[in-house]
Amino acid sequence: MKEKFDVTGMSCSACSSHVEKSVSKLEGVHAVSVNLLTNSMQVEYDETKLGTENIIEAVEHAGYGASVKNEAKAAAKTGETEDAVSIQQKNIKNMKIRLIVSVIFLIPLMYVSMGHMIYNALGVPMPPVTMKFFHGSENAVIYAFTQFLLLLPILFANQKYFRNGFATLARRSPNMDSLIAMGATAATVYGIFAIYRIGWGFSTGNMELVHQYSHDLYFESAGTILTLITVGKYLETKSKGKTSEAITKLMNLAPKTVTVVRDGKEQVIDAADVVQGDIFVIKPGESVAVDGVIVEGKSSFDESAITGESIPVLKQEGDKVISASINKAGLIHARATRVGKDTTIAQIISLVEEASSSKAPIARLADKIAGVFVPTVIGIAIVTFIVWLASGADFEFAMSCGIAVLVISCPCALGLATPVAIMVGTGKGAENGILIKSGEALETAHIVDTVVMDKTGTITYGNPVVTDIRTYAGISENDLLKAAGSLEKGSEHPLAEAIVSDCEKKNIILEKVNDFEALFGKGIKGRLSSGKLYYAGNEKLMDEAHIAISSEIKKEIEQFAKQGKTPLLFADETQIIGMIAVADVVKPTSREAVRQFKEYGIHVIMLTGDNEVTAQAIKDQVGIDEVIAGVLPTQKEEKISALKNSGHKVAMIGDGINDAPALASADVGIAIGAGTDVAIESADIVLMKNDLLDAVGAIRLSKAVIRNIKENLFWAFFYNSIGIPLAAGLLYPIWGLKLNPMFGAAAMSLSSVCVVSNALRLRWVKLGKKSLSENGTDNMEQESAVCENRTVTSEIKSDVTESEEKTMKTTLSIEGMMCGHCQATVEKALKGVQGVSEVVVSLEDKNAVVTADESVSADTLKNAVVDAGYEVTDIQ
Repeated sequence: MKEKFDVTGMSCSACSSHVEKSVSKLEGVHAVSVNLLTNSMQVEYDETKLGTENIIEAVEHAGYGASVKNEAKAAAKTGETEDAVSIQQKNIKNMKIRLIVSVIFLIPLMYVSMGHMIYNALGVPMPPVTMKFFHGSENAVIYAFTQFLLLLPILFANQKYFRNGFATLARRSPNMDSLIAMGATAATVYGIFAIYRIGWGFSTGNMELVHQYSHDLYFESAGTILTLITVGKYLETKSKGKTSEAITKLMNLAPKTVTVVRDGKEQVIDAADVVQGDIFVIKPGESVAVDGVIVEGKSSFDESAITGESIPVLKQEGDKVISASINKAGLIHARATRVGKDTTIAQIISLVEEASSSKAPIARLADKIAGVFVPTVIGIAIVTFIVWLASGADFEFAMSCGIAVLVISCPCALGLATPVAIMVGTGKGAENGILIKSGEALETAHIVDTVVMDKTGTITYGNPVVTDIRTYAGISENDLLKAAGSLEKGSEHPLAEAIVSDCEKKNIILEKVNDFEALFGKGIKGRLSSGKLYYAGNEKLMDEAHIAISSEIKKEIEQFAKQGKTPLLFADETQIIGMIAVADVVKPTSREAVRQFKEYGIHVIMLTGDNEVTAQAIKDQVGIDEVIAGVLPTQKEEKISALKNSGHKVAMIGDGINDAPALASADVGIAIGAGTDVAIESADIVLMKNDLLDAVGAIRLSKAVIRNIKENLFWAFFYNSIGIPLAAGLLYPIWGLKLNPMFGAAAMSLSSVCVVSNALRLRWVKLGKKSLSENGTDNMEQESAVCENRTVTSEIKSDVTESEEKTMKTTLSIEGMMCGHCQATVEKALKGVQGVSEVVVSLEDKNAVVTADESVSADTLKNAVVDAGYEVTDIQ
């Protein structure tokens, strides 16, 4: 069986690895997955051989805490989830307090210890008070002891590093805390030793000894190590995943109460108390509490929370209703078929929890290094001390060499190598509208070889719009839209909303409809003010009304269907008068994003709940490698898991609640910013600009950050590889070269400076659109007009050459443009004006910049736009 556990006390991937190893050694354990991000563990084991108490005991023996995760409580109530959120907030608050305390005391500590160096560098004399109390050999004890007192609060605030670090060291499983503890302890102990030597110097009158050790204080090194590491830890804690919040929002999708019919009476009860077979009522606008089958009524249901598709589904007696879907219109009575944990929404919650628990641990490079580096350095320091004593050197010389080895090996640069690069990288992403929620996601994204993306709202806009209008029987386009909009105004179907919206933006006045009737699954009919009866719907409606459909119209219907569009037929009492095609159109930048993914060698898959015909049409438009259509949320997650099991590193891009399990299951979940809160909470990366090109930017940023981290680790070890032999005194017998601990600390600090400076180079990484090949330039300019037109417009306005003196640029402010189709229509209309040489239409800025001969008047351009069905509000 599988069981989930909460694990406490883990601070890095070495901890999670140690927990995993301890549990996996138990007899009967088949698989263990420890997730540092969610502090959770999932264990698959043989319950006949061991129980949960044995697993908890193994975790506790490893030095950590564990408890069984109460799934029943989590599925039924939000209390536990809220507790988890509050615990997370408490951790952030504690880290913030530690950081504030560290910084408050580090500033005066650095001033006392190094202030004179700063003043000397600036050529400015130090304040007399400072000189009187802290500097000069006569003030050596005050100077040293003041630094020690200022360091104590920093040590106390960050005592967790020492507790965990030395505890894991004692268990022979050192981690990053061990490195931090060793480095800070080495500097502190040597500083205390120096205070004693200063005191001895005063007692013996040896002022040379006093002078020497007053310059061999490394308290500021210990304070700097702890503070800088705490900065990284605070940012890491703050950016840890928010799975608890995501699950809370998922739970809130299904109503907490439901109206059931018992003993012939309606009564409101808790959703958790509904039993299988209960008849429950779903009123218009209400969410479905449990899965069931309709026994009475007809209505359309918005299932976007489950399927991700924006178009409601018509339901009638015998059809299934899904929990968390919304009743759009009629009163429905349904019989409960799946309740409690078995409902669709409860299963999605379970999938999100399970996927979060089974995520692969973050990169273990630094911790693996720490596991070898720490004992090696300790061994070198001990051997150095013993060898020098054995060779006849005095105790102070031997101790100085041993301490120098530890000081120069302080893990500051090693500890900063990863978090600083990640911090700069995530900041760079945020500047570009790419919100990266964890360093783990940034690390993982660089090895992604498969991108799986949703269709609706990700590749497409997510809202159906009118794309094509065909008129027959001599009717004008405006007359067709007037009749169509008047009929559809009485319908709540999204396709009807698209037609009404198109009429509104073209300022078409709609008529009142009499004898309106919605024909379930076929369409609608009604009489306009003229008294004539009109029909709107599919071929089945036309057949029942005995209205003939010509072979030419049928061919057009087939063509629209192949293009992924939904054609709606309109007819009067005798004949077809027109057809309007509605579709969820592709975003202009989607094709270019897919092309750039392929440049990185990434396989692109579209996973959608839509039908096969529409999916194939989108595939052809965008250039996707593989399409899987008609899938449910559980199937999306299964596909992601199958890809991962076959060895692929998978990124999932989506925007709907239905994508949440897949987003959580993927190695990297990427949510479109305009999507649902649950999708955003479940994802690792959020694209605030709703542009797939930013997903490519996230991959590009990840590759740059990982390259930077490797460079940082090289610099961190470069200094150690040179400094440790010097510190150990290997060159002293030959050339008399010995590394003073002070220079060891300086070298350690210099390595940190190099690491930070190198990480800051990430600020200049280009995340925008890559340069295109000559063959792709023209297409890209058309396909990414929405993203690029601001730049193009500014270039047009400021980059007029002498050869263009006879042309004129006019900017038209346009209302009514809603999508790429509108943009293309306006562009086509303006380019059709004689004398126009260039047109740039912007959806974002709602304008068109037209380059034309001086003979082309502004009124001519305005009339072209108005004739196309749009409104011109300003001309410049």
